[in-house]
Amino acid sequence: MIKLDDTDLLIMRATQAGLPLTPQPYQHIAEQLGLTTEVVMSRMTAMQAQGIIRRIGAIPNHYKLGYQFNGMTVWNVPDENIDELGQKVGQLDFVSHCYHRPRHLPDWPYNLFAMVHGKTQADVDSQIQQISDLLGHANRACEVLYSTKILKKTGFRSRS
Repeated sequence: MIKLDDTDLLIMRATQAGLPLTPQPYQHIAEQLGLTTEVVMSRMTAMQAQGIIRRIGAIPNHYKLGYQFNGMTVWNVPDENIDELGQKVGQLDFVSHCYHRPRHLPDWPYNLFAMVHGKTQADVDSQIQQISDLLGHANRACEVLYSTKILKKTGFRSRS
């Protein structure tokens, strides 16, 4: 079991809601905690290397960026082709997430999930058609589950 010291916990609490939207977010955190920027960055790097922090990255709010149409496309493709097809779909520039998920037969035959975003319904329809064309005869069935609101855009929350 990995044990965090007080400094690591301070850094995690200061960043758990996200990095500050400033030109130098690590410097901002360091000043807030009375540490140097180098200490904050090296500690976060070490925590990431140990698996305590899974990733550091931007999580866009698609709605605020004007992408009002967001759909999780679900596809029924042959299991023996899932890796190859998933790689191809995941490389499309309009696909933000692409996953292999287990089927739950008989009610849920879908095993390939791909999230798409568009500013209009026509944009999303075009993207879905592009995925369908890419999958070709491997596409046995498809559904689209449209988002109506953001349910979660946060990471770990430590207890104070």
